[in-house]
Amino acid sequence: MPFYKMLCISAHFREYRHIKDLVTMSARHVMGQGGVVRNIEYWGTQTLPQVMRRHKKSQTIGVYWTMYFDTSPRTLSSLAFKLRQDPRVIRWTMLKQGEKIQDIVLPREKTVLRMDYLKPPKESSWSDIGSF
Repeated sequence: MPFYKMLCISAHFREYRHIKDLVTMSARHVMGQGGVVRNIEYWGTQTLPQVMRRHKKSQTIGVYWTMYFDTSPRTLSSLAFKLRQDPRVIRWTMLKQGEKIQDIVLPREKTVLRMDYLKPPKESSWSDIGSF
């Protein structure tokens, strides 16, 4: 299953119950179709860069949040349909992060272990100094 990141801007409400219900609905939809929700991040309430209209309402303040998940493309389109119908959602976008875990996680860098600084210093003797 491909790995996706969804960024969502929701309408601001005085009670966070509406946002919590929206996030829960999105996560349950993905998990109900056999997907895996990896992480949900709350970015906070912010003033929108411009007035945004959605469902015949103008919004100036939005709640930003992201969700990282693995799911099939069919579930992705059904989730987009649900978000399109929901009046609490102003904007959303879904970005495909990768097909496999190797696409997402970078391999570790190889380090060079130098052994010369780990050796004890060479003991000097009077014979190494030379004759005068």
